[in-house]
Amino acid sequence: MNKKKFESQNDQNLSKRQSRHKGNSVTIRDVAREAGVSVATVSRVLNKFDTVGAEIRDHVLDVATKLRYSPQAAARALATQKSRVIGAIIPTLEDLVFARAVEILQSRLQNNGYTLLLGISNYDKQEEFRQVQALAGQGAVGVFLVGAERDERVYAYLNEKQIAYINSWVLDSNHPSVGFDNELIGFTVANYLLDLGHRKFAIITQYWAESDRASSRIKGVERALAARKASAPSIYAIKRSHKISDGQLAMRSLWQNDQSITAVICGSDTLAFGAMIEAVALGLRVPDDISITGINDLEFAAHTSPPLTTVGLQAAEVGERAAEYLMANAEGRDTVKKSSIPFNLIVRGSTGPARSRSS
Repeated sequence: MNKKKFESQNDQNLSKRQSRHKGNSVTIRDVAREAGVSVATVSRVLNKFDTVGAEIRDHVLDVATKLRYSPQAAARALATQKSRVIGAIIPTLEDLVFARAVEILQSRLQNNGYTLLLGISNYDKQEEFRQVQALAGQGAVGVFLVGAERDERVYAYLNEKQIAYINSWVLDSNHPSVGFDNELIGFTVANYLLDLGHRKFAIITQYWAESDRASSRIKGVERALAARKASAPSIYAIKRSHKISDGQLAMRSLWQNDQSITAVICGSDTLAFGAMIEAVALGLRVPDDISITGINDLEFAAHTSPPLTTVGLQAAEVGERAAEYLMANAEGRDTVKKSSIPFNLIVRGSTGPARSRSS
């Protein structure tokens, strides 16, 4: 009799613990106890103080993830199923094309009663993961991400929390996505320049370890050059920045190393503008001596001197379709998981026939 009561009480306690984990109410003390550190250390990690070593920080974050820890705001939102919060994490606001997509995303969400919370990862995969956890803590029911290559903990965490997400600017066969065929973009630009007689290329781009969009575009350029038996491109990679000055620095470095280059493909209009400025400073005529292309077709691209040949990417369409996908998931509606957006090559005055090899 007493034994049965004791067993019944144990079953109840176990059920309570399981229910607590399912209800997402793990406390900071639970994380500290499991990680073997103090509550103060866990607090410093979660609040991103830099006084905690990287090894301990990663260990605490792993434990928090395994225990399904998130702040109480998330637990309340998930329990009531009334959250109207959607998050967006972008690499940087220095690239205006990201800002444009987020602007449209926010507008569409707001018009439908949702609130957008924005995070900046600065191309740091661990920071992106921390931002995802923070958004979950605010009760986010969906997250807009840029690119597809990231810390695998992000996908595991979002799936665990049953938070919808969509990768943008890429086409991803493994995850929901809205974006462009980036390899085809590189292939198209390179073939256009090859048709103009160019055979010596350079690329100024975002560092490919941080940007799968850049990596895919480089593959497209290299595929086009190989098919036409042109020389492999010289590549100058920019880490974490899209400033005009980066384009200037890259153009000077490329030209100092190889003056046989006749065409430069840039990963953004801003980098291309910098490259054009530096080309003139080097005494080069654009496009007579060197052709330069960009990507994004920002507003200023049509007004440079000469006007910039670039690839038009519909940033607004990215934001629009991403908003529709995330709202549909939040509301239990069916929606398309992979959405391809067309791009167009816009030919202007910064490109022309390759100069003669004898010149």
